[in-house]
Amino acid sequence: MPGLLLGDVFPNFHAETTDGSIQFHDFLGDSWCVLFSHPGDFTPVCTTELGRAARLCAEFTKRGVKMVALSVDSLEDHHDWSKDILAYCSMESEQSSLPYPVIADQKRELALALGMMDPDEKDKHGMPLTARCVFIIGPDKKLKLSLLYPASTGRNFDEILRVVDSLQLTATKRVATPADWQPGDSVMVPPSLSEAEASALFPAGVFTKEVPSKRKYLRYTPQP
Repeated sequence: MPGLLLGDVFPNFHAETTDGSIQFHDFLGDSWCVLFSHPGDFTPVCTTELGRAARLCAEFTKRGVKMVALSVDSLEDHHDWSKDILAYCSMESEQSSLPYPVIADQKRELALALGMMDPDEKDKHGMPLTARCVFIIGPDKKLKLSLLYPASTGRNFDEILRVVDSLQLTATKRVATPADWQPGDSVMVPPSLSEAEASALFPAGVFTKEVPSKRKYLRYTPQP
């Protein structure tokens, strides 16, 4: 994504959303944030995605994470489409609007600046659409993770929630999370820690998986 790398301070943009105008850094405050784009309103895969995001929004909120979506459609379309999304995920009786704002970026200025455009997907007027992009931004306003999916592949928002759990854990503890890690599983002790440091940091104990090389780099400890 041009000009936006992990660890960079995320741009402090102004935007119009379904919840009113926002200045992004003010919107973030001291929270984490998941910013995710979608190709277009009133489209099938996007409806399933934003519906799942709505269903999981309370879980993200528990973790101090704000959610915000973006596409190149108008605010009017966003508001109308929101009713379909709520009906799709059977939330229409619970609330009248999505539990997170949706940014309108009809001029495509923000999507272009953030590298969100899909080179192959076009609207009925031949204009480019946004890809399925995910940015996770930390309370320090820095980019912690980026993902980019094509229009044909819907995202797994349970996986995005799992990634948030890993990012928040590893931001405060000197550990790493292995493949397929879930909250509560054992975590990995980074190679940068000596045996003595690891023992002092992790009183619950450190255990090593033996491998043919005899190198003791696969070290685990219960999640702190």
